[in-house]
Amino acid sequence: MDTSVSVFWFRRDLRLEDNAGLYHALKGPYPVLPIFIFDTEILQELPEDDARLSFIHETLQQMRNRLREDHGSSIALYSGRPVAVFKKLLGEFDIKCVYTNHDYEPYARGRDSEIASLLEANGIDFQTYKDQVVFEKDEVVKDDGDPYVVYTPYMKKWKATLEAKGTPGIYHSIEHLDHLIPHSRLPNLALSDLGFKTSSIKVPGPNLTPGLIQDYEKTRNYPAAEGTSRLGPHLRFGTISIRNILEKAREARNETFWNELVWREFFMQILWHYPETTHRAFRKKYDRIQWRNKPAEFEKWKAGLTGYALVDAGMRQLNSTGYMHNRVRMLVASFLCKHLLIDWRWGEAYFAKKLLDYELSSNVGNWQWAAGSGVDAAPYFRIFNPMTQVAKFDKDLTYIRKWVPEFDTREYPGKMVDHKEARERCLTTYKAALD
Repeated sequence: MDTSVSVFWFRRDLRLEDNAGLYHALKGPYPVLPIFIFDTEILQELPEDDARLSFIHETLQQMRNRLREDHGSSIALYSGRPVAVFKKLLGEFDIKCVYTNHDYEPYARGRDSEIASLLEANGIDFQTYKDQVVFEKDEVVKDDGDPYVVYTPYMKKWKATLEAKGTPGIYHSIEHLDHLIPHSRLPNLALSDLGFKTSSIKVPGPNLTPGLIQDYEKTRNYPAAEGTSRLGPHLRFGTISIRNILEKAREARNETFWNELVWREFFMQILWHYPETTHRAFRKKYDRIQWRNKPAEFEKWKAGLTGYALVDAGMRQLNSTGYMHNRVRMLVASFLCKHLLIDWRWGEAYFAKKLLDYELSSNVGNWQWAAGSGVDAAPYFRIFNPMTQVAKFDKDLTYIRKWVPEFDTREYPGKMVDHKEARERCLTTYKAALD
């Protein structure tokens, strides 16, 4: 193509509305070629019917159709290692600048550094923007510049910073889509071209009614109720803007809901400052724990056959739907780490395969919280009792009976471990490692 272009690279921002990097690209001096790369470094780790990949592909096709019908443009889809794709693009287009939005995970940071070096060697600007969070990196830190490692002071500083700076404005990217290159036949890829097939598991739309936000603290702890927002996958893949969600939270004046958004950013800044925590305990002495790591017990946990009904209901919900209620996530994680003494990294990796809303920073942060090894973690002697959790959060057994229909029959397995004995074993093991 003879015409000079800018490239906008979609990643975790699969929307045309209120997209920071896309807005800046469209406001630039060159027509914009939008692209998405199915990164084979990531794809090779996924099952062939991965629901998240199906969701990404379906979302991209909807975006392509909208751009083709309304603007005579599209999104070019590629597969491969990103650096190889960009080398190919450099031979096909006269690229003046590449725009994208920040990504904070360790793999993404390495990938972007490689791309930046390639572009710089070819005299091409690489412009990246904050989009998936309200505050990033070092924007909310202690007065001495150190990162926060306890949530409550971070939350207070986060809110004070928001108050001082004001609610972030909307990027009106959708108003400038006519600045995309006029080309409706950009390369497309079917899921089968990638070696995948459509998943039977679908990502539900967000459950974000004003009533849900207003009643959030009353309903969010009960797994049988539809009391959570289901925003996770949409924030993860950027099909909805964090600025949009923040505005809804402020309008509803619900601190509990708002605080959940802050938790997300707390864990993101922890991962930014401490990327090693993806594989090492934040509190280093916790890596001395002598995990039992019994594969047969791990398989029972994964299958929801532990004999503890609320644990089993959660695991079966996860396996069937790609979702698990947050209250139950805390219980199943605690059960794996403390009742079975299985390394939190095993559980984190399993959730990474299954969760539709899998977010590395939150998943690692919450698993380390459950194990006691992370920032602001529960003390190691806090061990959830799976029976009293039922009495508190599913006393009518509605959730349990939905996911464990054989509960209270001879078909349901007995408890794989005695709660009292497991608790004492855990305390002894942890104490031996930490003293």
